[in-house]
Amino acid sequence: MLVKAAEGFVLCEGGFGTLDELFESLVLIQTGKIQHFPAILVGTEHWDGLRDWIEEELIAEKLIAPADVLLLSLTDDPAEAVEIVRDCYEQSCAQVVEDAEAAAS
Repeated sequence: MLVKAAEGFVLCEGGFGTLDELFESLVLIQTGKIQHFPAILVGTEHWDGLRDWIEEELIAEKLIAPADVLLLSLTDDPAEAVEIVRDCYEQSCAQVVEDAEAAAS
């Protein structure tokens, strides 16, 4: 229910529960079960390794599409996180992802 009504998802450093919520939301967005909204990871030092693993393993093994990385944003600045959410709605996030997927194929 947390994800269903969300307009943006801002995650700070966390453990298994945070990762569970992150990946649950990404799967729902990726599979079109919910409308796209930004998933923002705050704390680049904490999240960089995960982002690298996603790019180096999941994309390299073709387990996710390269455009799926566009579902994630990393920042250290809370104001930037707010701007990412705001920009998403001004630019229509779902269309941005669809355009990237079309360009990748």
